[in-house]
Amino acid sequence: MSDESYDHAAVEARWQDAWDDAEVYRTPDDVEDPTYVLGMYPYPSGKLHMGHVRNYTITDAYARYRRMRGDDVLHPMGWDAFGLPAENAAKERDTNPRDWTFDCIDTMKGQMESMGFGYDWDREVATCTPDYYKWNQWFFRRFHEAGLVDRRDADVNWCPSCETVLADEQVEGEEELCWRCDNPVEQRELSQWFLEITEYADELVDYIDELDGWPDSVRQMQRNWIGRQYGTRLPFAVGDADDPERYGTVEAFTTRADTVFGATFFALAPDHPIAEELVEADDAVHEFVHHEADPDGDEPNGVETDLVATNPVTGGELPVFVADFVLSDVGTGALMGVPGHDDRDHAFAEKMGVDIDPVVAPEPDGWDGESVPDAPDVSESAFTDDGVLVDSGEYSGLDSETARERITADTEGAEEATQYRLRDWGISRQRYWGTPIPVVHCDDCGPVLVPEDDLPVELPEFVNTTGNPLDAAEEWKRTTCPDCGGDAVRETDTMDTFVDSSWYFLRYVSPDLDDAPFDRAQANDWMPVDQYVGGIEHAVMHLLYSRFFTKVVADEEGLEHREPFTNLLAQGMVQLEGEAMSKSKGNTVSPQRIVEEYGADTARLFMMQAAQPERDFDWTEEGVRSTYRFLTRLKELVEDFESGAADGDRDAVAEYVESETDAAVAVATEEYDDLTFNVALRQAQDLVGTLRGYRDYADDVHGPTFERGLDVAVRLLSPVVPHLAEELYDELGGDGFVAEADWPSAAVDRGTARKRRNLVENTREDVRQIVEVAGIDDPERIDVVVTPEWKFDALEIAVESDADNLISELMGEDHIREQGDAAASYGQDLQAEREALSRTLDPETEYESLVAAAWLIEREFDAPVRVVRAAEADDGVANKAEPGRPAIDIVE
Repeated sequence: MSDESYDHAAVEARWQDAWDDAEVYRTPDDVEDPTYVLGMYPYPSGKLHMGHVRNYTITDAYARYRRMRGDDVLHPMGWDAFGLPAENAAKERDTNPRDWTFDCIDTMKGQMESMGFGYDWDREVATCTPDYYKWNQWFFRRFHEAGLVDRRDADVNWCPSCETVLADEQVEGEEELCWRCDNPVEQRELSQWFLEITEYADELVDYIDELDGWPDSVRQMQRNWIGRQYGTRLPFAVGDADDPERYGTVEAFTTRADTVFGATFFALAPDHPIAEELVEADDAVHEFVHHEADPDGDEPNGVETDLVATNPVTGGELPVFVADFVLSDVGTGALMGVPGHDDRDHAFAEKMGVDIDPVVAPEPDGWDGESVPDAPDVSESAFTDDGVLVDSGEYSGLDSETARERITADTEGAEEATQYRLRDWGISRQRYWGTPIPVVHCDDCGPVLVPEDDLPVELPEFVNTTGNPLDAAEEWKRTTCPDCGGDAVRETDTMDTFVDSSWYFLRYVSPDLDDAPFDRAQANDWMPVDQYVGGIEHAVMHLLYSRFFTKVVADEEGLEHREPFTNLLAQGMVQLEGEAMSKSKGNTVSPQRIVEEYGADTARLFMMQAAQPERDFDWTEEGVRSTYRFLTRLKELVEDFESGAADGDRDAVAEYVESETDAAVAVATEEYDDLTFNVALRQAQDLVGTLRGYRDYADDVHGPTFERGLDVAVRLLSPVVPHLAEELYDELGGDGFVAEADWPSAAVDRGTARKRRNLVENTREDVRQIVEVAGIDDPERIDVVVTPEWKFDALEIAVESDADNLISELMGEDHIREQGDAAASYGQDLQAEREALSRTLDPETEYESLVAAAWLIEREFDAPVRVVRAAEADDGVANKAEPGRPAIDIVE
């Protein structure tokens, strides 16, 4: 057979058809506790990209592995099918979003099938179908009944050109342009529907510590997004020179009440009620608010007003500014500025010419807890750590934590408070291709929920118009009020598509259920998802909303689990020449071309062997070709074995191959468990290399040994290379599908396997060094001398001992003391290396392992190799040997 290719297209088509016919990947409903493996479902853009392929190869490989370990595996797939891109595409092509979306789904599903992904397609969902989005509407009702839905005016990102609200992530660049039309985005106040995620803020942040199977980086991103801070609300009287309390009390939240003596200004958000009043009366404030304020700017900016704020602790008056770095939806929309101890306040004070006063000093070494240190120099930069208070009246000399507690307790009107960065989830979108919000607006009754029996509220036919097409659907809009029967108008906003993805993993449990979004009993058995895989870009919004939904469903619908995903893997990107692949950069690689030219197995194996799943890696054509050549050689190796004689003896070489087969299983199994596929695959590939070396070395291989080695290599590769693995498993006489076969077992554990391999490799390396240093061109014989047994005993004593004088303890053993100077010398070595000592193989296993591996040294140096026990060797050579490091004697 050619060393350059095999008929991958025929192999892959044959086994994909066979899997479908046998329903290999179908998960029955009566399974009580499946292993739930899930990749984040894709938006149906029309073509798979390499990021998709990597993501879904990871979940597919793990699902296949767990199935071979005996688990009942749930591995479904669906489509995040609503969203503005489909609406835009439909407008551009004068079609409708539904047809466009399902055309894309058909294409992408075909591509997924060509990759050999083992999905239970009976559980497929598409969020744009009424039988799915009906339950989005149902959840809206349930959240409303639970008091978790609110409608209020809010500032939103509005694109005047597209006439729609944009999420923050759809506003691009410093110029704040619409991601679709590149026109400037403006802020507009609109009535919006909100899901009150803030009601679960504490639980969302507290449970993060229990997500042990999530990456630390993702957990920290969620903590930061929720942004819980403990601090103090301090009441500042705000007024003008004539009436210092004209505007009453304005509270400012601070986490650093210990710095209150260093407050040198007070700042209001541009849309704070006081600031809005000043806009009408103060031209400078008007100019700043309407033309200069830039909350996203690189530097803080503001304008001074004629107002003053009275410090509630010191009684001093502070100038009041309107500043763009103060946000109305963070804290109270007002803050005390302490430039000596806050970097942002420091930059603002420098720009505005405000005083910078230090009131907290670093705690001196050996501080006695009573003396007051010197104030730090904060003229160039703020000192932002806790320390000891200075120039703070009666609180000087206190540590920061104690001072915060006392200042809060001593100040009238001050109180401890908790603040969050998290804001309620605005789900209103002024677009067509989404879930209609199930509300009608009645002049007499106000907003009224659509009754459950009338769900789903289906989308009308698409109208290609500017703005929101639902506003143009007059017949659909006009309805009657469910409460009073009078005329009413349907809500024309649709839901944020993050609603769809916040519970889709529950729908997979019972996708055809008509009377509920999911079967509660099955969800309680099957949830949470055991392994979830997706991009790091979803670390906050999607994952946070999914956690929120799961907690509400637990409280309102009896779900027994409060977190949706036990283990999370955020896969790295596929790059080309160091840059992430993207259409805009013109550096994409077509998965379809790779499948056609090299096969799906090649693409899958190259991706999975290139790097750990969490890491980025570079796509290279040579890497793909090399992977293809490996698969071709593997197929050739199996075919040669099946067609040739294999009746050699079970000699030492065969024993080595057997030990390497066991080692490959032991290591690969643990690596598959940990999803470090690249290490697992290396074990299988190295085993194939060992088998090839055995075939080339031996006159006749031992058939059972070689066949088991091939069978194990095929099984270890099968989660990643499923098609060729099925072909080779069949050629080797396997029963049924390798996809349903048992995972191979090993006669050794990983620790023993590692010790054997280290022993053999260290021995080979020692021979190489001696040959090189001594300049031996043609050795006549190589002797490998195993360590005398007394040294093994001494090492065991040293590992176990906690005696201060190890040598004395060793000399207490007669058979060790009898070795005289050799024992004393070895004892000194053990004493010196005591902290690094570890057990090695026992003497007999070490001897047998070296005997089995001797052929590798013979093949490399073209010289006979003897493995000699210490008792049979010259004492001068034997005494050089140590456990795990035999002595080497080379005869020229």
